[in-house]
Amino acid sequence: MVKTEDTFNMADGWREVFERSRVVPPPSQTVRLALENHFTQSTGLQLHLSRLTAAHLPQTQEMSGGEPDVTYQLRVTLFDRNHQHFFGKTWRSPPQRMKNNKISLNEVLYFHTSLRLPSTVVVLEVVSLSPSPDGSQQALGRGFTVLELFTNRPEAQAADGDRRLNLHHGSPRSLLHPLLRDTVDYSSLLKTIDGAHLDCAIKNHPALVSVMHLLPENVLISGNENIPGLAASPTGDALLRPQLLKMLPFTLTRLTVSLQPSLEKFESQLLQQVNADCHNTKQPGPEGPLRTVVIQERRLHVGVHNGWCFLDKPQVVVLEPLASGARGRSDGTSKQSTLVKDSSAISTLPQTLGLRSSLELRLTNHRALAIVFQLEWVFTAPIGRETMLSATSTSRAAFLQCLRWGIWCPFQEPADWKGEEIQLVLQGGAKPNPHGVMVYSTEMSAKPQSPAPLSAPGSAQAKDTVTFRLSSGLERKASSPKASLRTKQEDVSRHRRSPSSPLQAHRYIPPASPPASPAGPGLSLSQLAATSRYPTISHSSSALPWQQSFPSLLHPSPLASAHQLSHVAWSGASNIAHLEMDLHRGGDVSPSAQDEGDQLQELPFTPVHAPVITLGLNMPSSCSVSSRSSLAHLYSAGFPDIVDGAGQAAEVLDPTEPVPFDPQREECDPLQGNVLVFQFLAFTRIPAADVGPDWPENIYFTFQFYRFPPVTSQQLKLLTSDRGQQKATVPLPCVLASINKDGNVNSGSPGLQVQFRVDGGFLKPGEKRWFLRYLALHTMQIDIWDSDSLLLIGSTAIELKYMLRQGKSAVQALHEVEVLTTEYVGEDTLLTSADVGQRPALSPVAVHTIIRGRLHIRTGNIGNPVDPSRRRAADVMASHSNIITPHVVIGGFRGGSLSSRNILQLNARNAAQAHRLEIDGQHDLNEPDSGRRKLNCMAAVHRREGKEEAKIMDRTKEARLAKDLYQIKPSEKRSKAEGIANMLSQAITTQHLLYASLGSAEYMEFVLKNPFNVPQTVTVHSDDPEISAITNTEEWSYFKALTKTPTPLEENMFHLEEGAPGPRVYLRPKESLHIPLKYQSFLCDHTMALQGPSFPPTGKGSQMAKKNLSNIVAAKTMKVTFKAEDGKPMAICQVNVEPTPHVVDQTFRLYHPELCFLKKAIRLPPWNDPTVGDPDVRTHISVRCSDPNIICQTRMLAPGEPQDVYLKVPGSPSPHIKMFFVMVFTDKWMAAPSQIWQIYVHFVERVDVSCVTGQRSCQSLVLRGKQAVRKVKCFSSHPQEIEVDPEGVFVLPPAAVQELQLKVQPWRAGSRFLYLNAVDAENRRLVTAWLLCLNVYRPVLSKAFEVCVPVGGGRGSSRKITYTNPYTSSRSFLLRSDHADLLQFKEEKFQISGGESYTIGLRFAPSQSPGSVEILVYVNNLEEKTEETFCVKVNYS
Repeated sequence: MVKTEDTFNMADGWREVFERSRVVPPPSQTVRLALENHFTQSTGLQLHLSRLTAAHLPQTQEMSGGEPDVTYQLRVTLFDRNHQHFFGKTWRSPPQRMKNNKISLNEVLYFHTSLRLPSTVVVLEVVSLSPSPDGSQQALGRGFTVLELFTNRPEAQAADGDRRLNLHHGSPRSLLHPLLRDTVDYSSLLKTIDGAHLDCAIKNHPALVSVMHLLPENVLISGNENIPGLAASPTGDALLRPQLLKMLPFTLTRLTVSLQPSLEKFESQLLQQVNADCHNTKQPGPEGPLRTVVIQERRLHVGVHNGWCFLDKPQVVVLEPLASGARGRSDGTSKQSTLVKDSSAISTLPQTLGLRSSLELRLTNHRALAIVFQLEWVFTAPIGRETMLSATSTSRAAFLQCLRWGIWCPFQEPADWKGEEIQLVLQGGAKPNPHGVMVYSTEMSAKPQSPAPLSAPGSAQAKDTVTFRLSSGLERKASSPKASLRTKQEDVSRHRRSPSSPLQAHRYIPPASPPASPAGPGLSLSQLAATSRYPTISHSSSALPWQQSFPSLLHPSPLASAHQLSHVAWSGASNIAHLEMDLHRGGDVSPSAQDEGDQLQELPFTPVHAPVITLGLNMPSSCSVSSRSSLAHLYSAGFPDIVDGAGQAAEVLDPTEPVPFDPQREECDPLQGNVLVFQFLAFTRIPAADVGPDWPENIYFTFQFYRFPPVTSQQLKLLTSDRGQQKATVPLPCVLASINKDGNVNSGSPGLQVQFRVDGGFLKPGEKRWFLRYLALHTMQIDIWDSDSLLLIGSTAIELKYMLRQGKSAVQALHEVEVLTTEYVGEDTLLTSADVGQRPALSPVAVHTIIRGRLHIRTGNIGNPVDPSRRRAADVMASHSNIITPHVVIGGFRGGSLSSRNILQLNARNAAQAHRLEIDGQHDLNEPDSGRRKLNCMAAVHRREGKEEAKIMDRTKEARLAKDLYQIKPSEKRSKAEGIANMLSQAITTQHLLYASLGSAEYMEFVLKNPFNVPQTVTVHSDDPEISAITNTEEWSYFKALTKTPTPLEENMFHLEEGAPGPRVYLRPKESLHIPLKYQSFLCDHTMALQGPSFPPTGKGSQMAKKNLSNIVAAKTMKVTFKAEDGKPMAICQVNVEPTPHVVDQTFRLYHPELCFLKKAIRLPPWNDPTVGDPDVRTHISVRCSDPNIICQTRMLAPGEPQDVYLKVPGSPSPHIKMFFVMVFTDKWMAAPSQIWQIYVHFVERVDVSCVTGQRSCQSLVLRGKQAVRKVKCFSSHPQEIEVDPEGVFVLPPAAVQELQLKVQPWRAGSRFLYLNAVDAENRRLVTAWLLCLNVYRPVLSKAFEVCVPVGGGRGSSRKITYTNPYTSSRSFLLRSDHADLLQFKEEKFQISGGESYTIGLRFAPSQSPGSVEILVYVNNLEEKTEETFCVKVNYS
């Protein structure tokens, strides 16, 4: 056994760090204000202290002589100026001497804080240190300054940039003066020291996020501090690019706690003192003696501490009393004794507390890392009139008290504890502890104890101890599970033979390994005050704990008396993991089944996918007001006007103002016909660094309106007015013009106009109100494509509510919407020698939204009168059209020729072919020999199929024809029988026409009548799984209420049998019954048009969208047969499904590498069901996919958590595009989808490229030819950074292989995704697509410069840099910059001889706002390989 007598002697390394890292907390009001402003995430900051210039520091009499031993120190502290409170920890710089009135600091401080408020500042004080006669140092303040961290902006970002702070007279204690309270500007009240200032820089440090768990908040620390858990850096600054030490799993087992002199006496003394304290703090009353404090729970907190803070939230477990003698075990035998009620244990009081399970910890090998134990008791006190607690559902309130604590450093000394039992002495009393709480102290523990020798027997009994074993998780995994299982079985058999275990003789309790220990969350007092499910423990009497009387509202657990309060049933009072075994689990499992291993239990796990955020139903349009010059430019282009039926201009609506929607006014409008017009007018380019100024040149649009087929527009050219662009300071919109087939611009009216006619001929009965709701609530998404490269420029959305006429004859609105796209960018990294030849590690990826341009579009709605009969059909729903009633047959069967009507219908193909053969063969079909006629017909068939001429057949041919004739005769008899059966079934068949769309359930009721005088049991059989009978009474009631069907509802109407062809229903003689049927289809056809613009229309004028129905859902005919007991049909319901297109609410386009599974999560918007009165009731959300090969699912999470739809799509080769639909249902029975998403997955070839900024890297790609000759041209999404060779159009022969050479020269560091398309130049079709995954590193800098450029004035600044050719021969060099808009070179190419120098002329562009920027200057050779890299920091001031 390894014993640790003194905690602090054992953990000197940890104590040094702990004593040095004690901090002052910030004001509670400031913390509360930060939480109210939703500042919950901590932000990492970096403070660089450059130099201190102090020409005129105030001197004292002692310093007037110029003491040579005086040194200076800078002290930095955080300060809250609103509450005048210093907090955190003061950082002190190393003492330095002043040279030439300057002190070079060059110190970098790091800290992280969530108090991103303007009141949080940094106070910096200059202190002089002089030696005293007693050998100590005398510190004297020489001045101080204040650095503001955060601005008054709502986002509270750190004010990055360089600062020059003036020093003030006095001490920072002057900031506590009442006159300075709530003062924003200290400079008006503080006197400045002339010529004394401090140069520093503050900026965000995102790399600190990975080590925030190692450091507490608001602690200023330098990179050379000792931080356990952080790897040392060779540069000395471990926090610049922090690297964590590897964490290894460890398991804490066999933990027991021993309290002196015994558990009962310890708790009795504890309760006496607590009760006495409670009685002393309240007024005495008649009920006072009855109100005693009792022990509710015993807890143990276990956490890993590095001296600064806990690496993770400490785990909270519940301790249980163990019988005497249960601790002295050396194997699993004694462990079983604690799980079994022993008769001898009843007579012995428990002396120790134990944990029956194990704890999982993660540690790293560092001498200052410690495991912290804290004992905490939960007490309950009665709630009365004298207390300040509010009454809850229980009559007792709970409070917590820490009793003991201790630490153990496993890596302080060589690890000789492996496999040994560790005994740790627990501490009490007023000592600093990691939890920062008050610790209970008794007279015994308060007295100083002299440490006894470790070898003295019984010395550990005089102190409170915790005993445990620590083992590596890797060692536990390597142990044999079969051997441990065999040992446990032997232990169980030993206990079954023991006479002291009477309970085990009747029931076998199988052993089980202790479960893993999850981290238990902390509890609030409100949670502790809830009713407990196990009894309260009290030592007010001499009775045993499980023999105590239970207070009101507390009920004993049935296992409490048998298993000594082993809380198998989880407590309703807390969420703490109790970590005990369930003794009833697996009671009937045979020993042979245990040899096969235990069933793994699934952990609650949610896949981590970056969710795609939906736009929602009410996404506001990003409309912006155009300048007057832009509007004048648009109206002078001559776009066609939107006029009503009388030729008057439509009323103009302002898209920035709300639109009132009155459904009754829309339905009572006399102009029920609507012509909806979309005019695409112009596109405004947004200048970007990665594309040229004329990009894009040609575009096209894709969108889908309502349930019309998807629209792909023709190619449109952007017309630029050169004269207007030169005069305008902002880019003017480029007017769109259509392009003819010959490639010339159409001379007609500019723009593109698309019309949709919606009237009674298009809408289904009752659909008018749904169409109006669609216009009022939905937005239409428009995708904008580059018609040359077929690359997606971006997407936008326009609100359709401005197309509601509200009784007007015509309306129009002009929208200017932003075209947005998303870009995924990772963190930049510095290129090191270790990165060469290795695959780059994964880095956090940020999603940025980029504005690619602005689209100018005009929408309109023109009202038209319609025929009154059509109006009634479109607006009025047919009364109970979902009830199918069979037609009554008045007359009998009329008979007739079978061949004239039925046989020809059943054999239509044979009859038509025989008719053709009659003409071809010139044979008389009415000759007497019908056999010869049929032989001739068969001969003509063979001649026609084999393309043979009419010749005389030989004997073999005639024999084969005779055989065919022999086979025809029975088939003809079968055809006649089928024809008769078909005619008889038509008499009992009722046809019903159904208009259905994707995902929508159509409800029907078929009136089934028993025509017989005897009762019948009818079986409902469907030949298609998409139509079925509704057998659930609740579902039937839901659809009846939804369709307002006033027919009777009957419970338990159907009889369901496993293996039956369908549900069965009982009918009395001559009884009629309504059979509920439901049709619903989730499958559809996913064929789609090829990617690319459509061809221009042949006619002139506007383009009218077709009204033909989409073929996404196929038409079909289904039959529901009602069969009697003899198997013959009693009635047939034939449902003819006429498909109608569905509404697409949102479109997603995802790009993914080919032949790989796409796993994506789409974030659902919050849905609230208005029909449910309780707002806490969650909406039942379910999803379906139109493609059965795609996995689509969602999971119900806790209330308040966002819900995602998870997709798993199988991969396809490039450039295949997979399209499917996802239906989201918010009702339990999935009557109609609340939203339908159309998802496009573009599968592309993935290419990984690693390169350095400013330097050209080459990559080869292979393009394979298809079946035909094509003229191909390659396009890149970032042409300024990627060049493709061949650059122009080249011929790609069939099945040929063309090598493409990529020249990548990026200018931004980080992980990025670029796209490359190979396009058929003639047909505008995509041949192949590539996804370029760039991992761009920053170069190694050779030199660094700093320059100041004045702000404003219209003038820049010129500077020079000298560059020396390091080679012995003459070389030519190229100059490049990553900010071409801010820096220009005098010469971009120069040539110098070997060893000579060249002066590089730099010209910096002026700026209109102050700030700073770092510009990299690359000196490349002719192959664009970087020779040198200079960093020029430009300060605009």
